[in-house]
Amino acid sequence: MNTKPLIYVIDDEPEICSLVCQELERYNFRAQAFYTGKEALLAIKKQLPSLCIIDLGLPDMDGLSLVKKLFDDKKIGVIILSGRNSLPDKVLGLELGADDYIGKPFDPRELVARVKSIIRRLVVSELPDTTLQTASFGDWTFEQSTLTLYNDQGESFMLSAAEAEIFMILLKAPRQILSRERLLSLDATSFDRSIDVRMSRLRKKIEQDHKNPKIIKTVYGAGYIFTLEVTWQ
Repeated sequence: MNTKPLIYVIDDEPEICSLVCQELERYNFRAQAFYTGKEALLAIKKQLPSLCIIDLGLPDMDGLSLVKKLFDDKKIGVIILSGRNSLPDKVLGLELGADDYIGKPFDPRELVARVKSIIRRLVVSELPDTTLQTASFGDWTFEQSTLTLYNDQGESFMLSAAEAEIFMILLKAPRQILSRERLLSLDATSFDRSIDVRMSRLRKKIEQDHKNPKIIKTVYGAGYIFTLEVTWQ
């Protein structure tokens, strides 16, 4: 059985696919290239990769649509690799569930570093942890092993690896103010708005009114605070 993480590179430029695949394979990943979203989706049905690297300018569909399809019901890491470098595109990509956004032109070594970071997060979530497996707060439960939130009404929401990492920091430090700098330090490659986007996504899942949050509050000029008591099982 091959234990190397499998990465799908989805880009309509063969030269970029070749470059990225070669660089990933140098660092002990398996990599497979696809030039259309349809090809990638068919492959994902047959074999689930650990992570997908997705260009937004695909010939048969918008890359953001592909990101949304991937994140709807699958635990796959996602990096957007695109020449669309505007802040709105970056924010939208993260809002749809991508773990990271890298603009073109790019440094292949930086791309590999970010792939490694996301894979580490996903691997950690799958490791058995007898002390910190399940967190309960209010009407909610968070399972670290599946990166999934459940509430008493029977709803469930899967978090991205990046969202889960931030959420775990909040859950392990309830009723403490956490600075934006501390949260950004989780991933030195994150851009400043990424914290806001991920907090917004978390709030939309667990808050009754995400525009007037009661659980994850902003402490203006200081950071964020998780207001509920948390118990671990």
